[in-house]
Amino acid sequence: MAAPESIYNLLPRLQERPAKPPRYISTFRPSVKHETEKSKAQWKTMGPAKVAVPSPKNFLKKHSKEPKLPARKKEQDSKKLPALSVPLRTDHPVMGIQSKKNFINTNAVAAITGLPKKPQPIYVDRRQGDKYLLETSGLVPKYIKKKDYGITPKYVTRRTEEMKRAQKEHETHVLEYLKEKAMKQLSDEERENLLQGLKKNWEEVHHEFQCLSVEIDTIPKKLRKEKLESQMKQLEHDIDVIEKHKVIYIANEAAFLQPVSSEL
Repeated sequence: MAAPESIYNLLPRLQERPAKPPRYISTFRPSVKHETEKSKAQWKTMGPAKVAVPSPKNFLKKHSKEPKLPARKKEQDSKKLPALSVPLRTDHPVMGIQSKKNFINTNAVAAITGLPKKPQPIYVDRRQGDKYLLETSGLVPKYIKKKDYGITPKYVTRRTEEMKRAQKEHETHVLEYLKEKAMKQLSDEERENLLQGLKKNWEEVHHEFQCLSVEIDTIPKKLRKEKLESQMKQLEHDIDVIEKHKVIYIANEAAFLQPVSSEL
């Protein structure tokens, strides 16, 4: 429904604004402000609290930050320079010395009695090619003419001996390990005790089996019966094996018996 018309609605009205609530101020503000000012250090401001003002006379000068050499010692100044081998200007060479040796005859005798110079062996790669020394070409079998050619190096011999020694130590360790794990024969007394123990265990399991109820109608009873039957079957098998074989070998760390026929 529409509102009733009235002439008073045409008059301007002042818009009423709601009053603004006062701003929230914490009651702990003074204490927090006091603690903050108390724990605040001097250097946690805009720069240090007190800074010495530099003097205008201590301005940066040229070459002031370059490293300076230490002062020269007097010992270095007192050292004398080594004597020069160059003759002085006032020195005069010895004059007038003559040799009586006949160089012409000496050279002639040396040329006649001397052995001719052997030419260096060379090789040419092709008909109109250049000449090269044969010794440095790799074509001369120099390596096989060495004194130690064909001899086994010492480091190879030493390494072979170390490998043989390591192999021997390993084989010795394996033999000792096999001896420790070797099988031993079960004595008659131990065999009899083992047999009596197995029979006693079978009697206990059989007694538990006899104590079962006649009517087995639940799953737990069925599982119990099957478990006792499997135990009795295993014990009967072990007893049969021990009674059949007179000689039995057993390993030191084995968890099972390994029967061996006495005929062996």
